[in-house]
Amino acid sequence: MYPIARSLLFRLDPETTHSMALNALDALHKVGGIKRVYGEPVSDPVELMGLRFPNRVGLAAGLDKNADHLDALGELGFGFVEVGTVTPKAQPGNPKPRLFRLVGHEAIINRFGFNNKGVEHLVAQVKKRHYNGIVGINIGKNLTTSVEHALDDYLACLNAVHGSADYIAVNISSPNTPGLRTLQFGEQLDALLGPIRAKSRELDAQAGRNVPLLVKIAPDMSEEEVALVAGSIARNELDGVIATNTTVSRDAVSDDPQAQEAGGLSGKPVFEASNTVIRLLRAHLPTLPIIGVGGIDSGEAAKAKIAAGADLVQLYSGLIYQGPALVQQCAKALKQGE
Repeated sequence: MYPIARSLLFRLDPETTHSMALNALDALHKVGGIKRVYGEPVSDPVELMGLRFPNRVGLAAGLDKNADHLDALGELGFGFVEVGTVTPKAQPGNPKPRLFRLVGHEAIINRFGFNNKGVEHLVAQVKKRHYNGIVGINIGKNLTTSVEHALDDYLACLNAVHGSADYIAVNISSPNTPGLRTLQFGEQLDALLGPIRAKSRELDAQAGRNVPLLVKIAPDMSEEEVALVAGSIARNELDGVIATNTTVSRDAVSDDPQAQEAGGLSGKPVFEASNTVIRLLRAHLPTLPIIGVGGIDSGEAAKAKIAAGADLVQLYSGLIYQGPALVQQCAKALKQGE
């Protein structure tokens, strides 16, 4: 069924299709149709970071930036859903068009630029949720905030989302906010993560519960750069890492007419680059929880992420090309692969 629907949806503008698909999913959820179509979620509980994940398959940040579709998406069978990236203030993001399909490569380029309704809206949505899986909140900085003052935005978001999040992910790896990726290295990364870690512990103490703190990193790093990032993660005692975000490389899609569109490339071409970063992280951080994301389009691909060193996986672009049934397919494959 999905290939037929996809052929029709792919005739429309990608961002229009994105909104239509989410609204249709909400409508199906309201009439109780999602479980009838896709079945009950796979039960494959995993204890990690002090949290109990119903299964090891999650939704990556970026699909539901404002937590407006949290319940419907969760009902597809995800063990966890990550919403955001959210910024302190609402912002429109980059001008349209800003989303492009590279169909021959099962890839997507986006340059959304953290378009979102602001942290207050997202928190209100998360508080209303009925989804009983794990909810992560991905935080970032506003476009108008300089890199030098980025910490202020991260701390503002951290303070706002702490009471509603099961875990918090610090996004320093989107290629669509100028200068953001410079925060990934050396003293700048320590200067960012140190105060965020200190504030999160303060909030944990006040709330009487620990909310794991993770960082999301890019795939476009050398072995030496991954080692530097791993060192900073260890020094600042983060609870986990998400590997990886989109890539700025176009090597794998250079023959596509849209390859030179600015933005981050996701989907199948990022699969091996993400796995390489995961392997390197695992070598440097043998016990740190890793969430693997990038190019998962089948149960076998999900298993390969785990084999590379990930503990959990996340989907995004694969959902666009393979459809919602991919969630259950991956969850079943990981359960059977034990």
